[in-house]
Amino acid sequence: MAVAKTKAAEQGVQELRPVDWATQQSPVPEFSKEEEFRALRQMLLIRRFEEKAGQMYGMGLIGGFCHLYIGQEAVVVGMKMAMADGDQMITGYRDHGHMLACGMDPKGVMAELTGRRGGYSKGKGGSMHMFSREKNFFGGHGIVGAQVPIGTGIAFANRYRGNDSVCVTYFGDGAANQGQVYESFNMAELWKLPIVYVIENNRYAMGTSVSRSSAQTNFARRGLSFNIPGSQIDGMDVRAVKAAADDAIAWCRAGKGPTILEMMTYRYRGHSMSDPAKYRTKEEVDKVRTEHDPIEQVRKRLLDRKLVAEDELKKIDAAVRAVVNEAAEFATHDAEPDPAELYTDVYR
Repeated sequence: MAVAKTKAAEQGVQELRPVDWATQQSPVPEFSKEEEFRALRQMLLIRRFEEKAGQMYGMGLIGGFCHLYIGQEAVVVGMKMAMADGDQMITGYRDHGHMLACGMDPKGVMAELTGRRGGYSKGKGGSMHMFSREKNFFGGHGIVGAQVPIGTGIAFANRYRGNDSVCVTYFGDGAANQGQVYESFNMAELWKLPIVYVIENNRYAMGTSVSRSSAQTNFARRGLSFNIPGSQIDGMDVRAVKAAADDAIAWCRAGKGPTILEMMTYRYRGHSMSDPAKYRTKEEVDKVRTEHDPIEQVRKRLLDRKLVAEDELKKIDAAVRAVVNEAAEFATHDAEPDPAELYTDVYR
């Protein structure tokens, strides 16, 4: 019997089952005016920063790999809104947004991207490897899944010291299939460690859809054999993320052990700047942008509730762009590292 092909199949791209974005408990708790504005500014900062980074990469000012966070901003912003002073954060190589959400200086982040001495890793780490002990950001990590056991170790240190801090550890749907993730799950539950595992499910990992690469596509269930509870969250709605983060962090702080939050999100760009993303259709990307964009959701709520005028939103965007442009200017003209730096910060 002949089977009609969909447009996606005819183009040779991967097909995914439709995502139920409304996975969070209903109704989602409303934000106050102050929370809406805070979320908007932070997500806009990440969006405009990443757009500028993409431009600078195209101009040859950023070398190596560059993984943009455009589309996923609500995940890290919502999580950070629920975190307390002293809580830690660690992630993989798609890390610019996480650093900005932690309050790290956009100048230092952009300077690291361009390999300048004013960068957070003195210009030697690039896009994938930055760190700030001051901001409790324990790095972006280039090895897939490597941050999960490190984050688990940080949580162990918290429990050992009795400091009441929680480590939020981010990784993607691709990294969720790494063996070291499950070794970490086992230890975290065995020792009741204060850690929130945030799986940023942007549906394609490096370029293969979850339906083709994962036998269990509900990543919130990945901890069940270790007795770790998990929830699927609409990762495009910053309110849903914040509400889930509040519950998850409270669970950890109460000494109940780890928990998993699967954030149903989406990246608008390819896996990295060198990825043309031909494994999905333009229509699919446009549909998510149009119907689920995290920043537009906040803008619409502010306008619908008559909390702000359109002109004020434009001013906020202009102020954010000015910060990003200043960071780009600094990163373009800052000096490169001294050659002697090749021999510093090296384990022998």
